[in-house]
Amino acid sequence: MKMIRYEYEIDGFHGVYYPRPEGSKKAMITMFGDDSEDYLARTAARYFQSLGCNVMAMSSRKKDYGYHSYRLECIENAIDVMRACGNTCFGIAGLSTTGMIALAAASLIPDLTLTIAMTASDFVMQGFLRDGLDGCGERPAEGESTLTWRHEKLPYLPYAYAHPDYWQMLKQEAENTHNSAAARNMFDESENRCPLREEMMIKVENAKGHVLMIGAEDDALWDTCRYIRRVEERLKTREHSCVFEPLTFAHGTHFILPETMMKMLLPAGVDFLLAKCFPAAKGYTDECRKAREEVDAAIRRSVAEMV
Repeated sequence: MKMIRYEYEIDGFHGVYYPRPEGSKKAMITMFGDDSEDYLARTAARYFQSLGCNVMAMSSRKKDYGYHSYRLECIENAIDVMRACGNTCFGIAGLSTTGMIALAAASLIPDLTLTIAMTASDFVMQGFLRDGLDGCGERPAEGESTLTWRHEKLPYLPYAYAHPDYWQMLKQEAENTHNSAAARNMFDESENRCPLREEMMIKVENAKGHVLMIGAEDDALWDTCRYIRRVEERLKTREHSCVFEPLTFAHGTHFILPETMMKMLLPAGVDFLLAKCFPAAKGYTDECRKAREEVDAAIRRSVAEMV
């Protein structure tokens, strides 16, 4: 695929632009993978190109999945670059932490008229780093939000545990549940210790266009479906112009990508690998696949209607 690289120090964001060979006026910002050139990011670019979009793959920094004080203006800068390339409508898609980032960006940047938030939270999380300090795979960024806007940190839900207990608790939960990654208990405990306040919540009512939120009840990372239901309740009491589409499933795991993208990502062994990483998928192969197919259909429809 043709690619054009952008660097934070020069362009105001870290990303790679993957223009569609056939051309398009539609552009998607995608936030998948540890870096905008890694396998997952390139696979997401291929998937959204197949739906008729030019793609800007973005990440925090090169080969760094940690997010702390990430400037949402980076997304504004990427939109400006894509507009200069001839694009006229813009969407954003993310998974997990970047699903939350996509939702937060949509609440603040009116140029975004399609938001695909997979396994996202409805609140802003505390920042985190993956710098290997003290042999830990991840640690909280003390005093930092995941996100900033106009040089101000967005209020966030603090994690229940500090370094190094944070990493030890994640490891213990993964071992106890036999998941490759698990943090559901930790996030529930974080809300118990610090009940969510309005300033921590993402103002989804301010988003424009179509907002698609996707999650499964068997998510081991956090209670995605509860977060989605909270957004539904929030929008019942607030004026909004966006079309909110919740997609929740009993089975699908935290890695609930669209089926076509999953087949691109893992041409063989999708079901086996998911069951190995997320035991909740074991015995529910058909249900997980059906969920991914429904996600695929919803994304295809929303991209086709994007204006």
